[in-house]
Amino acid sequence: MKTSQLSLSLSLFIALLGFGLNQPAFGQDQTKAEPRKEEKTDQAKPAAPAQKPLPADPEERFKALFTKSYLSGRWAPLKAGALGEEKTGDKYCIVSVIKGSGDNWTVNVKMKYRDQEVVMPIPVQMRFVGDVAILEVNNLATPGGGTYTARLLIYERTYSGAWKGQRGGGMIYGTITNEPE
Repeated sequence: MKTSQLSLSLSLFIALLGFGLNQPAFGQDQTKAEPRKEEKTDQAKPAAPAQKPLPADPEERFKALFTKSYLSGRWAPLKAGALGEEKTGDKYCIVSVIKGSGDNWTVNVKMKYRDQEVVMPIPVQMRFVGDVAILEVNNLATPGGGTYTARLLIYERTYSGAWKGQRGGGMIYGTITNEPE
């Protein structure tokens, strides 16, 4: 993967996490949306792995959700106030989060660069309102140029958000699962 692709991957992840990205680094395909498949009601779906209960404390809840986790969902570009075609296959691997001073946190994201996996520390600000966490990124500079601003709302094991950058913006949503222990 070239530096520009890493930059784009980081940018898309930033969009997802309230920053502003979506790149092939995690296996996403930005070129075309996957067609929606009709769900057959006569076939049983495999059960999702059981997830541990989340802590009541908002900061501890956020740490639990963003440690050894995957964010999987969909996104759509936003241009001139209109949503574009929804894309599927968005997936991000979060290794951990570290609380800094005040509202400052670091989200450690696993990405592919060439044939290697690297962990990228992404600085974010966190706000907690009741049982909702709001992840903020303001004018985050990325490798290769460009800045992103984003917001990601996290409730239970779901996320939704919006981002904007020099190349456009978009909206994103999905679910959060943790690796089994």
